[in-house]
Amino acid sequence: MIRFGIIGTNWITEDFINAARRIGDFALTTVYSRTEATGREFANKHDIAHVYTDLEQFASSSEFDAVYIASPNSLHAEQAIVLMNHGKHVLCEKPLASNELEVRKMTESAKSNGVVLLEAMKSTFTPNFQAIADNLHKIGPVRRYFGSYCQYSSRYDLYKRGEAPNAFNPQFSNGALMDLGVYCIYPLVVLFGQPERIQASGIMLDSGVDGAGSLLLSYKGMDAVIQYSKIVDSYASAEIQGENGTIIFDKISRPDHVQIRYRDGKVEDLTKPQEDNAMFYEVQEFIELIKSGAKESKVNSHEISLKVIEIMDEARKQMGLVYPADKS
Repeated sequence: MIRFGIIGTNWITEDFINAARRIGDFALTTVYSRTEATGREFANKHDIAHVYTDLEQFASSSEFDAVYIASPNSLHAEQAIVLMNHGKHVLCEKPLASNELEVRKMTESAKSNGVVLLEAMKSTFTPNFQAIADNLHKIGPVRRYFGSYCQYSSRYDLYKRGEAPNAFNPQFSNGALMDLGVYCIYPLVVLFGQPERIQASGIMLDSGVDGAGSLLLSYKGMDAVIQYSKIVDSYASAEIQGENGTIIFDKISRPDHVQIRYRDGKVEDLTKPQEDNAMFYEVQEFIELIKSGAKESKVNSHEISLKVIEIMDEARKQMGLVYPADKS
């Protein structure tokens, strides 16, 4: 049984708990919150025994072995390193941190403390993503990858009314690239590695974060086109285009339906049965890594996390998107 602590009491934490409780080796014992009232309310709702409001006390607790971090992006690195220094395994929401320097500090801490650090990018662990990877060879030389994640944020209306929701606050290293664009970049890097060239553009908001953006990433013999937004919707499917056919999947953040459309008109359905809550697979991977004694995933490896954040750092540089975390 792996005992878990949690940082964060938002909707994604609710999804995490619902997914993790389907795994027999999972036990939820502890929660950290900035306020006692919020932490206690969350603990009562989910039958969690222990509540902490002090990070050091939480990290030094003997009541859990591993932690799921779902705090604002700008807090990931500091919190994860404190926890790893106390011997805790860390499953941290994407993006792993604000910038490459923070990610490097996190991976170094994981190695020096002998603990697991895993970026919680759920899509790459799903059976349907594995189906994509296993069938790439069927479409011939790949010439283009297209990824889209454009979803009008429920908090954007608050922002337009003059409020300051965290989702559009640079203090928390937020914005469209970090929150949604990463879903398009991560599977690209898992499948095809680091691009040779990056061209980025973004629509900047007055708050200092990006509301939307586009990336063109060049590889030898192929390119990748990525679009993402928190201020408009898109209903485009993702595609990997090859000379012999095209792999089409419905959702870049969680592929539920996958097919190949061949040039001769034939259609092959690659869809695999999978859990309705895709977070199940990342938690399963994390627990298996801990139990096996492995220190990092072969899928969402430290190297992949570094390559992804390097791409996002370069994209932000080209857009002029700077976070307070970059200056620390």
